[in-house]
Amino acid sequence: MATIKDIAQLAGVSIATVSRVLNYDTTLSVGDDTKKRIFEAAEELSYKKKPVRKQETGKIALLQWYTEKEELEDLYYMSIRLGVETRCRHLGVHMGKYFQDNYEDLKDVDIQGLIAIGKFSSKQVKELQSLTKNIVFVDSSPDEDHFDSIVTDFEKATEKVLQHLIEKGHAKIGYIGGREGFKDKTSILDDQRELTFKRFLGEKGLLNEAFIYSGSFSVDDGHSLMKQAIQEHGDNLPTAFFAGNDSIAVGALRALLEEGISVPERVNIIGVNDISISKYVFPSLSTVKVYTELMGETAVDTLLERIEGRKTAKKIFIATSLVIRNSSF
Repeated sequence: MATIKDIAQLAGVSIATVSRVLNYDTTLSVGDDTKKRIFEAAEELSYKKKPVRKQETGKIALLQWYTEKEELEDLYYMSIRLGVETRCRHLGVHMGKYFQDNYEDLKDVDIQGLIAIGKFSSKQVKELQSLTKNIVFVDSSPDEDHFDSIVTDFEKATEKVLQHLIEKGHAKIGYIGGREGFKDKTSILDDQRELTFKRFLGEKGLLNEAFIYSGSFSVDDGHSLMKQAIQEHGDNLPTAFFAGNDSIAVGALRALLEEGISVPERVNIIGVNDISISKYVFPSLSTVKVYTELMGETAVDTLLERIEGRKTAKKIFIATSLVIRNSSF
């Protein structure tokens, strides 16, 4: 495992700065460029190097549904993007990178294929289809009969976490999650983690709707929603929380520690994604590992198959695994 010193050297900053950025220290004043260098260095050092194999192809494009600033709040999507970039670099594939804030520039580029990371409405899908017939969606599957997609089974991942917590004796389990919507504001999306949480615990007779909190998938909302839970429930606070992603979990951890609530002795926390910073926060975060690098790599390989002539669409599920660290038993 890469150390904080390794990350500091690669990012060109001090060890103290790396530690505070990875723990989302709100008292630290650094620019987004510095944060981006640190997060990307942490991701890069977590990747295994692969041999280079040159690939003859035209230019492909990567579209990230987040802006660059939003990406810093939810490193899940950054990690997928870096997986795409790493695979393209190792294969010698020419790739252009676009975010929501420069999306219009993509319409002026001649491309052979497109990797679209995130959630896209029907209108947006049609716009992308007008640019190229070769599209791979990552983290969503808007039309699996026509487009390739690379997704994670968040229903199964949620069940893994809840089954683990129940087996550890937890009967009061809370959820802090988020909701996402299309960037064109046409719809707010149901979240599979929250839906599965309600169904699974309902079937077990353990569901308490008062223990469910929802905001955005950010550190700040994880912090504020956990503060709200502490205030509302006091001594009746759940003994375990499942967080919809690691960013939320990091914020929730900070709120618990600020209130003097011990983790994991009083409250267990388990997140989702296993982004690179999860092992560096205090206490180190238990989480569901989503193989984001593999999602990005698979998207590139799948797109190249399409460009080479495959006609039938594929939907590929990437497995997850539960990683228990120090924020839970």
